[in-house]
Amino acid sequence: MVVKNQIKFIKSLQQKRYRNEYGLFVAEGIKTVGELLKSHYELEKLYTSDLDVLEAPPSKTVGVTQKELKQMSGLQNPNTALAVFHIPEPGKIDFTDWVVALDDVRDPGNLGTIIRLCDWFNIGTLICSQNTVDCYNPKVLQATMGSMARVNVGYTDLRGFCAKAEVPVYGAFMDGASVHRSTLPGAGILVLGNEAHGVSEEIEALVTQKIGIPQFGKKTAESLNVAMATSILLNEIRRE
Repeated sequence: MVVKNQIKFIKSLQQKRYRNEYGLFVAEGIKTVGELLKSHYELEKLYTSDLDVLEAPPSKTVGVTQKELKQMSGLQNPNTALAVFHIPEPGKIDFTDWVVALDDVRDPGNLGTIIRLCDWFNIGTLICSQNTVDCYNPKVLQATMGSMARVNVGYTDLRGFCAKAEVPVYGAFMDGASVHRSTLPGAGILVLGNEAHGVSEEIEALVTQKIGIPQFGKKTAESLNVAMATSILLNEIRRE
């Protein structure tokens, strides 16, 4: 059984200000919670309506009713498990491989999908500008489908990060050289920009090479969704 104060506290973690204040975040659903439990993330507490569905220390597991789960959940239809985890310190960046960097990506679904793509293409590090949506936003976590457990996501001053980089910085641009005809190195930084405005001018000035995805047929589509573009570019990077 959980008391009202616990429910109120868990609900507060839906907001970024409280996640930052307490250093905690909420994950929901058997898939997402299960993947995080198997990772380096430190569990604060697991709340579940089925004590047999996930493995966690008994001292950190609380059995709840479906009604209680719904009261603390941010989902319309909560799925058996909700867990509170500690926000870890960002891991070390491996510059011997590619790093993806996001310049003010604002949509939670896009960020979650990009994290999932990084996992799929074995990109270990994702660097985000300070104005990029919070990776511990519940909608982001839902979209990652558990991939958050395997991608090192960090937030920083992207301009300073790119300026100090000792590897080439590639930027995704509509007028960039065709990625299909570009010779890509074994390591670098791939920058993708904001959904509406693309890569900002201050980051563009630091880009070593602009690359793009050529459009075929009639020029009717204005642009590609940033997550779709990420999937195509990462496929070309790994194909090289």
